[in-house]
Amino acid sequence: MDAETSQTILVAVSIFTCGLTTALGAVGAAAAESRIGSAAMDAMARQPDETASITRNLFVSLAMVESTAIFCLVIGLILLFANPLMSTGG
Repeated sequence: MDAETSQTILVAVSIFTCGLTTALGAVGAAAAESRIGSAAMDAMARQPDETASITRNLFVSLAMVESTAIFCLVIGLILLFANPLMSTGG
């Protein structure tokens, strides 16, 4: 296998991995955020006096889950634009 073929394979695998990483990160975060929101609404319906505390904890939890999706996006962008395995010159 020559260098050009291996470079092409590496680029294709990087693009596929970027898409897979970003997609799984987004789907996982969306599923987790919907479960967190549902649990918060249920908790607020059961204990309306604790709405402020529940809302504060809800936003902290949502931020932590969303950071996972952002990390997946960053990893995908690194694979596309700053992959140390791909050479820039010929």
